[in-house]
Amino acid sequence: MNTVSQQYKMKGMLITNHELEVPLDWRSFNKSFNKSLNKNPDNNSTITLFAREVVDVKRADDELPLLLFLQGGPGGKSPRPMPGSPSWMVEALKTHRVILIDQRGTGRSSRIDTNLISKLSAEEGRDYLLKFRADSIVADCEHLRKTIYGGRLFETLGQSYGGFITLAYLSQAPEGLAACYITGGLAGLDESAQEVYQLTYQRVIEKNQDYYARYPEDAKVMAKIAQCLTNEKVLLPDGDQLTLERFQSIGILLGMGPGIDQVHWLVDEAFAGSDKTRLSDVFLEQVMNITSYHEGPLFAAIHESIYGRPNESTSWAAQQLRDQFSEFDVSHSPLILTGEMIYPWMFEQITSLRPFADAANSLADYQDYKPLYDLAKLAENKVPIVAAVYHNDMYVPRELSLKTAKQVANTQVWLTNSYEHDGVRQSTEVFCKLRELLLDQGGPLKSSK
Repeated sequence: MNTVSQQYKMKGMLITNHELEVPLDWRSFNKSFNKSLNKNPDNNSTITLFAREVVDVKRADDELPLLLFLQGGPGGKSPRPMPGSPSWMVEALKTHRVILIDQRGTGRSSRIDTNLISKLSAEEGRDYLLKFRADSIVADCEHLRKTIYGGRLFETLGQSYGGFITLAYLSQAPEGLAACYITGGLAGLDESAQEVYQLTYQRVIEKNQDYYARYPEDAKVMAKIAQCLTNEKVLLPDGDQLTLERFQSIGILLGMGPGIDQVHWLVDEAFAGSDKTRLSDVFLEQVMNITSYHEGPLFAAIHESIYGRPNESTSWAAQQLRDQFSEFDVSHSPLILTGEMIYPWMFEQITSLRPFADAANSLADYQDYKPLYDLAKLAENKVPIVAAVYHNDMYVPRELSLKTAKQVANTQVWLTNSYEHDGVRQSTEVFCKLRELLLDQGGPLKSSK
């Protein structure tokens, strides 16, 4: 398969871009590959995989360990390196070559957008989206490791959904890994989407309580916004109507370090004019940016499918569970915001998601999921794992993370209430602490080569 590389410098960093051709459907490719007696099959469609390697320019010629960063999401592209950012990478570059991979369907890795999905039927779109789950991402990473890096072992840093991918990696190809860092991403191994949301809804309510405790006067502003959205047809800059339920979804911010303050400053400028009766342009633009999914529709399209289990549909689990919590009713006082849950009405109300509606509904009914995690293999895992579990995590419940830590051998947990879900982005302490824990365990595995 074709590979293209490009290299340049950026303020103390040497950056190498890699573009690789990979199969769209690894499962079909591997079957064809075996049947063709190790001849590359020519009937399998391909997509582009993009990875960016970053190394301290002063250590460019050193034999450094490889740290593969697995971004959160699903459907999140890798962070773009800037001088001093992201903070964890500043530390990692002292000891590693860092590999930033755009997971398939994001960034420069054959990004999925509305133009592509709108050409497919409901079933075709569903089947296409199913090829962007964690098992395919792991296969992409293994192809990158073997072709670009000559089979050298990866250490991985999995943030949030990147931890889900890590667990799939340990189930699918542990021989490619030397060590795993996980931050806010020790997923439940056998819980259904309904069981996950039962816990996360409780945590979202708690975050709302924290928000109003910190900014009690915001309850009045929220009530005024709710009244405005109920009595008037308010349009966002992109032409979508801002409904009250869509406004509630700004609560996705609440589980991040600066999230409560971000929501406060958002509603602080909600109204314009001396009489403060009209929603301001700046407020509407910010709400649009938070809730539009223009940058990453894949996140919404496949969100519930990451919890898909064999012989069981997810059936819009977040919507089902929401109806059981009266706190999220639009008439509740104070107004309670929702979290990162994805609802079927989003594919009707949001411009960037409408082309995905048929595929997303078909995916919600889908039952033929293949298992992502091999519980028996994980129970005998030999790869050292160090994981930061955040006590108040709004997205990945600590209860499931601690349970998983007991199910996966060779896992050491750092449980902390000092950070929210994005702790690794907020402070270098998280990565440094995990690195110390890994060294205390004896460090990464050595290659057998």
